[in-house]
Amino acid sequence: MNHTSKKLSPELVAELGREFEEKGPQAVLAWALGEFHPQIALATGFGAEGMALVDMAVQIEPDLRVFYLDTEFLFPETYELRDRIVEKYGVRPVTYRSSLSPEAQAIEHGPELYRHDPDRCCHLRKVLPLRQALSGLEAWITGIRRDQAPSRANIGIVEWDQRFELVKVNPLARWSSADVWDYVQAHDVPYNSLHDQNYPSIGCTHCTSPVKLGEDARAGRWRGFAKTECGLHR
Repeated sequence: MNHTSKKLSPELVAELGREFEEKGPQAVLAWALGEFHPQIALATGFGAEGMALVDMAVQIEPDLRVFYLDTEFLFPETYELRDRIVEKYGVRPVTYRSSLSPEAQAIEHGPELYRHDPDRCCHLRKVLPLRQALSGLEAWITGIRRDQAPSRANIGIVEWDQRFELVKVNPLARWSSADVWDYVQAHDVPYNSLHDQNYPSIGCTHCTSPVKLGEDARAGRWRGFAKTECGLHR
């Protein structure tokens, strides 16, 4: 789909990103949902950021499409949080999975692929399902923030996602972790109980560990590898 011939060109998207620099997340969401609904979806890995965005977004558009990537290696606590979201907000997150079951992946790529080639594992279980999830959409919303990692330092509030060829909306780009948690606590937003056990960033069971005092918030992801991203946000 050639989005450049539709409502917004990449150049106009960049200009909008600059205009939204001083706007709060709710204003960004209101614009994005007004501009693109129903061809827009909120992606969440059920982190605190994603939960804050769900809470904000459903107040603007209760019929918002929310999706997640089920690697089939998620923590039980993550699935439990998903069910709480259904209960609290009436939102039923759509599930996208790899075409390969964990067993089929082990046969095709060797057992425990995440231990010797985590990039390949993420590509199979996250990037390819994301491509399917974004198919037919004009925009997607993410919970990523600039201070999470150097690779995210220059993200726009609104930007053109060249990889997937659609508009990417990052309403929390300017927020800090403290901003997120202030919102979560002030609005009684459900969150993953692992956050209370020194897991600031939560992914798959095999590739996520608790963070020690003084470590970076993402130090518990892919520990032992020079890897900080799963490949969704390049």
